[in-house]
Amino acid sequence: MASSPTETRFFDGFDGTRLAWREMGEGRPVVLIHGYFSDAATNWIRYGHAAAIAAEGFRVIMPDLRGHGESARPHDPAAYPPDALARDGHALVAHLRLTDYDLGGYSLGARTTSRMLATGATPGRVIFSGMGLEGLVDTNRRAGHFRHILDHLGEHERGSPAWLAEAFLKTTGGDPVALRGVIDTFVDTPVETLRALSQPVLVVNGRDDADNGSAADLAAALPHATLVEVPGNHMSSVTKAELGRAIADFLRG
Repeated sequence: MASSPTETRFFDGFDGTRLAWREMGEGRPVVLIHGYFSDAATNWIRYGHAAAIAAEGFRVIMPDLRGHGESARPHDPAAYPPDALARDGHALVAHLRLTDYDLGGYSLGARTTSRMLATGATPGRVIFSGMGLEGLVDTNRRAGHFRHILDHLGEHERGSPAWLAEAFLKTTGGDPVALRGVIDTFVDTPVETLRALSQPVLVVNGRDDADNGSAADLAAALPHATLVEVPGNHMSSVTKAELGRAIADFLRG
């Protein structure tokens, strides 16, 4: 049923790492990838986004990235080569034998989507959520931000962005060692690659969210983009029903 997610299932990542995914609904497949420090249940299921999309006749496929959620959390740096997350995404698409599907993600999930596109993924439609142009073309700033958070856990000023991120990490039970490894997988996507995308793209962002740069600039760089603003900032927009509704409306087309 659209309102009831499947139990967790597992597949092998590109290097054999055991990775998790869940599903909700039936119909055209759409792969949605969660953000950093998060997981599929938190990003897509908890606040009703997956249910809203599934209710429109979609099979919502939601992996847990390596180092996150119910997926393996290796501590070996060799488990986190550049583009590891994108390679895992390709492995999931191959495992499920998807040929006609849509693809998107929130924050790190959007960055992973861009890397999948840059390395051969061919979805019909694309969703970049919680993402601006800078977050795709220059990953160093966010990488440094998160390294600082993870290297100074327990030291951040109460109420600061770093403190809030650490608080979120605690709520999801994140593994700091594995998550630090994930940072090493980040790869920039050239703006020329974005400008060459032929798919319709939804850019949906919290109106108070500039954590990954300008969503308007990202939409402007894409030849077939629709920009939608929803309430909230980078942390809070995920909790708003408007986020899932915007994605559902776009996919329904």
